Amino acid sequence: MAFVETLTKNFSGWVIFCCCCCVPLLLTSPLPLKGKGVASTTPHGCKLSKSHFQPPYIRNVTYTLAKMAKASDHDTDNRFIGQQLFVNIKENNRCYMMKRVMEIVVKDVLAEAKKLYPNAEEVAEFFARLTKEELRSCNSSGHKERIEKNLGEMKNKMKQLGDNGKTKAIGELDLLFDYTEDACTDTPKRGGNKKKN
Repeated sequence: MAFVETLTKNFSGWVIFCCCCCVPLLLTSPLPLKGKGVASTTPHGCKLSKSHFQPPYIRNVTYTLAKMAKASDHDTDNRFIGQQLFVNIKENNRCYMMKRVMEIVVKDVLAEAKKLYPNAEEVAEFFARLTKEELRSCNSSGHKERIEKNLGEMKNKMKQLGDNGKTKAIGELDLLFDYTEDACTDTPKRGGNKKKN
């Protein structure tokens, strides 16, 4: 009987202690929030408004330019823009990855394409504006080694293919457009984009 009395007294003491100390601590401790209006884990500046991709004119011009270049590209073994870019890349770094891909395409591909393809300058200006203005403060979160490795593989492959590599990159501008839209906006993925891979 003495054991039961001791247990009851200790149990009552623990209940009072928990009610007075533990519950208030639990109620005041911050919990991770989810839902609309909550800051995401995306690095600062790595989000674009859906409105950047909605004007039909720039989408049509980009897709038309890609279609023209695809007609000259007979290499079906290689792909620059696709899921392989995101291998070992955290989701919150995907927009930064696309920013870097756009920079490469604008500098190494579209700069020369302006002389060969109509509207190439407009497409170059669109991607350059996204990288230099809209995504100006977009940086990777964490280590960049994996990002640099994947970009290096893309650049090496493009260099090995020479002029055809540049033609292929132009032929994938529609993919660049779609992957950037998917990686950098909060909107649901457009049907079929990932299936182009």
